[in-house]
Amino acid sequence: MSSAAREASVPRLETPTCEKGIGKVIVAPDSKDLIAGVRIAPYPVWPDDRGYFLEIARIGQGLPAAFPKETTQISAALSYPGTIKAFHFHRRQTDCWVPIDGMLQVALVDLRSESPTFGLRNTLYIGALRRWQLVVPPGIAHGYKVIGTNPAILVYLTDRFYDPQDEGRIPYDDPQIQYDWQTQHK
Repeated sequence: MSSAAREASVPRLETPTCEKGIGKVIVAPDSKDLIAGVRIAPYPVWPDDRGYFLEIARIGQGLPAAFPKETTQISAALSYPGTIKAFHFHRRQTDCWVPIDGMLQVALVDLRSESPTFGLRNTLYIGALRRWQLVVPPGIAHGYKVIGTNPAILVYLTDRFYDPQDEGRIPYDDPQIQYDWQTQHK
């Protein structure tokens, strides 16, 4: 997609009104309950007696294959147990998340008012116990809580350089989204 076409395809966004809860829990990369445009794939890990090697991404292949090499940015975040980083969204940027250590409870909310999944929430448990990459397109509010007793490390690729003008914020406890960050005791 050309940069002009990407600029013209900014979705119309609004915060949906949701019932309290965590939405649909996604347990398979091909789940029919996944928010439109969100993509998931396992990533390879090669353990041996010294530790492990894992691939974050191959430029031009896999989930971030369409990310332009001229503007792709690779970043990392370390967060301590119990930390909640939510919600934010992008108008133009696509993210590819690769949690490499610890466990994340990832929350997604479709803010795209013209999307067939507008207002849908997804929850994914990803990281050391479920090694999935996650692509989050523009217009999807996203965030996470570090679960368990260890810090989490998230490496992420973006299809454009960081631009604070592209980012929007919604409080983690927004009364319309009503995402329940408490342990579910199932």
